Order: sequence, then C-alpha cells, then structure tokens
Amino acid sequence: MERPTSDVGIVLYWLPLGAGGWFVRLNGRVYEAIHARMERRPPLDLYHSALEVRLPEGRFVVENSWPIPDAEGASRGVAVEGPVISRRIARFRLFRYEVRRWRGGVIADVDDAVAGPQRVSDDPQQARRLLDLVDALPRPTWGRDEFGAGEMWNSNSVISWLLARAGLPVHTIGPPPGGRAPGWHAGLIVAGGVPVGDGTREDDRSIAPPDGWTAVSR
Repeated sequence: MERPTSDVGIVLYWLPLGAGGWFVRLNGRVYEAIHARMERRPPLDLYHSALEVRLPEGRFVVENSWPIPDAEGASRGVAVEGPVISRRIARFRLFRYEVRRWRGGVIADVDDAVAGPQRVSDDPQQARRLLDLVDALPRPTWGRDEFGAGEMWNSNSVISWLLARAGLPVHTIGPPPGGRAPGWHAGLIVAGGVPVGDGTREDDRSIAPPDGWTAVSR
C-alpha cells in the first residue's frame, strides 16, 4: 500500500477486523451476523481503526490493541492500559488492553487497509494535541458499555474519541462503504460530553482511570 509522503498530519487506517487472524475474523462474522439479524439488515464488513501521526520530530502510531503480546510495553510506546471483560481479572495480562503512542512504530496488517490511508488532518497543532490526549483517554472496560453510550467501548472508541477531542470534523469521517466500525459512536458520545448513563455529562466529571489504573510512562 502506498504511504502518505507529507511530513505532517494525521492519517487514518481502516483495517478489516481479524486481518491476519482467523479466530478474530470468525468471531467478528458471528457477532455481525447476530446484530444484522436483530436489526433486520444485511451483514456489513467490520473494521478496526488505527492512526499514524506525522510530525517533523517523528512518526507515531496510535492504536488500541488486545490481547497484549508481552510485558515489554515500553518498547511499543504503551501509554494507557485498561481492563477487558472485568476489572476483577485485569491483573492478568490476558485481560488488559493497551493504547500505544509508538514512535516509529508499525500497524499490524497495514497492507490490508481498505479505502486509504486517509489523511484527516495536515495541522501540526492538531497532530500534537492528539498525541497529548492519549494520556487523558478514559479507561472503561473493553467490550462493555460503562458510559451508557448504547454500544460497547473498544479500539474504535479510542480512535474516535481522540479525533473528536483533537478538534477534527468527525461527522465527515467513517468506515468504508458497506462497512461499520463497532464502538466508533461510543467514542464520539463520550468525547462530546453528551449525557451518559448516570445523568451527568462526561465533560463535568473527571476522566481519571478507575481505582488501580494509571497511565503508563512513555
């Protein structure tokens, strides 16, 4: 796949869910088949999103990943970790996800990306703001709707939250035609400060991690 050549900007990649791995791909198809049947519509292709942030001082990959491959998070620029399924079992690495701000990093299966790469900003201030915002990410439980947003929080929620908080026109950004990105809407709702499940607004309360969770040093 041709890579963007400009030194500055934010680039979005749409990766088919489960690219390079049959287990995730199969489970994604089952998940989408069930939802399509419940919503009385044809099944759609599912996508996972990731970003490249390009600045004169370097190129950074921003991506949410689960499962965590090993304990060497510093080598991947891990900035944030959070629980998967349940906080009670998150002490085990298998049940934690990580968000990377990886200088010079790689996006797994990037050659399988569809309809892109898409340059969504060429503003260096937006690019730097997005990188800074990684430390402020909410850390809800992956796969659950703890914000009452109407869908689960996952990797797409992380990317849409970052883009929205960085000031990008997220209403013009979406998955390729014929596809959808589960969790994308949840990130936009939380980023926009709309009412959440307990009646408060996300902007009115701290987004510090739950007890026992902290940002990981760069």
